[in-house]
Amino acid sequence: MEGYRLSFAPADIDAGAAHAFLRGAYWCEGIPLATVQRAIEHSLCIALLADGAGQVGFARVVTDRTTFAYLCDVYVLDAHRGRGLATWMVQTLMEHADLQGLRRFMLFTKDAQSLYAPRGFTPLATPDRGMEIVKPGLYLKQP
Repeated sequence: MEGYRLSFAPADIDAGAAHAFLRGAYWCEGIPLATVQRAIEHSLCIALLADGAGQVGFARVVTDRTTFAYLCDVYVLDAHRGRGLATWMVQTLMEHADLQGLRRFMLFTKDAQSLYAPRGFTPLATPDRGMEIVKPGLYLKQP
């Protein structure tokens, strides 16, 4: 994509830029910068970088790089949407060598099913088997 590049290099991942977006995202509103930094440190991340604009998109995968992966924190800034950049970023991330041959690759999304369905994601086949602990507003309650 002309004017853009993707990077897995830790030096190219801008935690401050990711935090600027994520702290207002519906799934982690109010998340502290230190939490974003720690999550990035322990995940496989990809940055979408725009010439002259820095990091304009981001995604991360929580994974053991052998059997399981959880895709999360995917975003592209509004000014850069509508160009197929999220599709490119997610596809490139999913093609990473460490994410091949996994038994399970999961994600949760409120409104982006159309982005993920062409990548093979489907609704849970057996939702009655899944369980979760969810703490909405967790980061908003911290001092």
